[in-house]
Order: sequence, then C-alpha cells, then structure tokens
Amino acid sequence: MDNSTTLGIDLAKSVFQLHGVGADGRVLLRRQLRRSQMLEFCQRLPPCLIGMEACASAHYWARELAKFGHEVRLMQPSYVKGYVKRGKTDAADAAAICEAVSRPSMRFVPVKSEETQALLMTHKAREFLVCQQTQIVNAMRAHLGEFGIVVPKGIHNVERLIMACEQANLPAPAHKALSLLADQLVDTQKKIEALTADIRADAKANEAAQRLQTIPGIGPITVSVA
Repeated sequence: MDNSTTLGIDLAKSVFQLHGVGADGRVLLRRQLRRSQMLEFCQRLPPCLIGMEACASAHYWARELAKFGHEVRLMQPSYVKGYVKRGKTDAADAAAICEAVSRPSMRFVPVKSEETQALLMTHKAREFLVCQQTQIVNAMRAHLGEFGIVVPKGIHNVERLIMACEQANLPAPAHKALSLLADQLVDTQKKIEALTADIRADAKANEAAQRLQTIPGIGPITVSVA
C-alpha cells in the first residue's frame, strides 16, 4: 500500500471496507478493518487522498485522518451511487467512493469542526424539544376536549392550558395524568429556553452573525445555522 495515492473508505458501525489504488489506477488494497483498527492503520499510511461518504460519523473520521497528513474529502452518498459498478456491497461501495473522489467534477462536503458540530447538535436538540412541546400541548388539549373543556390553539395559550388542567373538575385519574403532562410541558419549556439562550449567546459573539441580523426577518436562531 506504500504506492497508494487514493483510498476509498466505506464507513460503518463496526467493520469498515477500504479500497486503495495507485497513481496508475491499479488496485493495491482491498481490506476490511474493525473500528478499533482504523486509526492505527491509517497512521502508518503515507499521506494520500481519502474519500468517504458524508454520513453521521464522517466528519469525526475526516478530522482524525487529516491529523496524519491525509487529504480527506467527503461526498454526498447520492453523488457516489453512480460509480457503483456492480451489486451493492461494502466492497463495491468502497471502490465507488475511491473512483468518485478522484473525479474533477465531483462536489465535496466541507468537513465540520467539533465546534460547528456541537452548535448544530444544540439546534437539533432544541428542534426535538420543540416537537415534544407541541405533542404534549396537543395531547393535553385533546384530553381536556374529551371532558368538554376547550382551550384555544397556539403555543401562546400554554398558560391557559395548564390553568385549565389545574382548575378542571375531573376524576382523580384524569387529573393526575394531566398534571404529569403539565409538569412535563413546563420542564420541556425550560430546556428549550436554556438551549435558545446558548444559541443567542453564540450569535451575539459571532461578528458575521451580528451583520446578518441587520437584515429584516433574520434572527439569532436563523443566523446561528447559516
């Protein structure tokens, strides 16, 4: 593998498939590696071009392999699909990745830093909690509706919804269930507020984000993921 110039890696949870070719296009490597073997193996390789599909763990591996002097490029899986020459297997995918990464017309995905990934995770966690908040509110409104109690729609009516749950003359089991949902709603809102505060703080500390917020309709949540 000393003469390899291009390496395609098909990432997986446990076992990775590698496909390497030399400058003349001759196949020099077809190998499987377990996750625990990846870094040690790639550290021993001379600097080369490494291609991977952009997936959940790709940015981590790209950062780690770049530390060994390799040039790592990430590609959208849909762009690699056209280079698969035979049935979909790990070996065929690795070969396709190796071929695709060397194409002059290929478009690549920028490798994210740990800080960028952490900020995106904050956004995703907040989005998840907002969805949970909506589910809880809808459930509470529906349960109250079963007893003839109607509360207007809208997240701005959450306080009225919680008050209706507290004041409603309901059987003890129904009242207990609604109280638990109300507690969950309040807790979820606090978590959303905490994550929102983190996002706002990041946008405030970012000069580019500050400039973008001068555009009408653009706020800290939007600019933080821009």
